[in-house]
Amino acid sequence: MYDFAILWDWIAFAVRWLHVITAMAWIGASFYFIALDLMVKSAPDLPKGAYGEEWEVHGGGFYHTVKYTVAPDRLPEHLTWHKWQSYTTWLSGAALLMIVYWVGGELYLLDPTKADLALWQGIVISALSLTIGWLIYDFLCKSPLGEQPTALMLLLFVMLVVMAWGYDQVFTGRAALLHLGAFTATIMTANVFFIIMPNQRIVVADLKAGRTPDPKYGKIAKLRSTHNNYLTLPVIFLMLSNHYPLSFGTEYAWLIASLVFLMGVTIRHYFNSMHAGKGRPNWTWAATAVIFIAIAWLSTFSTTASYDEASERPLTAFEERFASADGFEDAYYAVVGNCSMCHAREPVWDGIRWAPKGVYLETEGDVARHAHQVYLQAGRSHAMPPPNAIQMDEEARRQIVAWYRAVE
Repeated sequence: MYDFAILWDWIAFAVRWLHVITAMAWIGASFYFIALDLMVKSAPDLPKGAYGEEWEVHGGGFYHTVKYTVAPDRLPEHLTWHKWQSYTTWLSGAALLMIVYWVGGELYLLDPTKADLALWQGIVISALSLTIGWLIYDFLCKSPLGEQPTALMLLLFVMLVVMAWGYDQVFTGRAALLHLGAFTATIMTANVFFIIMPNQRIVVADLKAGRTPDPKYGKIAKLRSTHNNYLTLPVIFLMLSNHYPLSFGTEYAWLIASLVFLMGVTIRHYFNSMHAGKGRPNWTWAATAVIFIAIAWLSTFSTTASYDEASERPLTAFEERFASADGFEDAYYAVVGNCSMCHAREPVWDGIRWAPKGVYLETEGDVARHAHQVYLQAGRSHAMPPPNAIQMDEEARRQIVAWYRAVE
């Protein structure tokens, strides 16, 4: 009989792989077209209605791109629509969020030291919160503020800071940063689905009907596309933050996430200015460095409970389920004896100052809480502990497998 835990982990891997692949396609297309839009220049003998052109060389070939102010006089026979990248990225990301943070909610989503929530309550907050940003943002864009891009971006930043703080009051640090990334990505994909693509369809319909398209539709779509461009880099950081405990396992994780958005703006401003032929504003790199140093400083303020505090905390229902299973005592000592020198609140292994990935394996609650990961990484595989650190004997691994399967 095939092990369901292994099957589920491979399903999660497949969804994550799909998410990464489509995200690269979306980000690459977004960065390329923003750069192209900024680089096109006026030239003689342009077709009627054309705004500018750009010549490029890549991979041994020359490419000639012409941009139209609104649209060409007639619809071309072949028209490529850039939309699947955004949709598939969001859908695969939503599926991955459900797999990791809903199904695995007791471990990754909820933090009992912050809020006493049932898993279903955390899932409801997770799902509903992702729609709030789009509704507020869309309302602001359609208000008179839509004509004031700078003020609009500042309000968007304030909204992101508020959401970062709010998530951090309810979820684990890891889930808080991931949800802030999903919150932002939802705004970006909704821009494509509800604004950019419908506006482009209106222009295409006008061309087919022989009407002159209204330029306002292109203007609106460009505003949303520009916002997406500035939000992309912070979203990448937030999606990768779960690999770095210093970004999420600290007292000011919400502030770190907020500052990351500012770094995204400074970096994108440099490249956008360069592509637009407005010089190279090198001050942006100095500003980015200052923000990064501030983030590194904030990461030193830890909220991790001490070993004694963690030992005294009552077990959750999820933890109790594994802690009371047959074979837990043997598995617990196998884990503590082989893993706790690194996965501790105060690691004793040379060169390690913080527990890898923020995973603690010291108390009974720790080991029960991370049962699935312990089973896969130290029981069913030899991924942990690192073979050049400790040689974990096979009997200890068998004890871990027996304990986990006793719960299954």
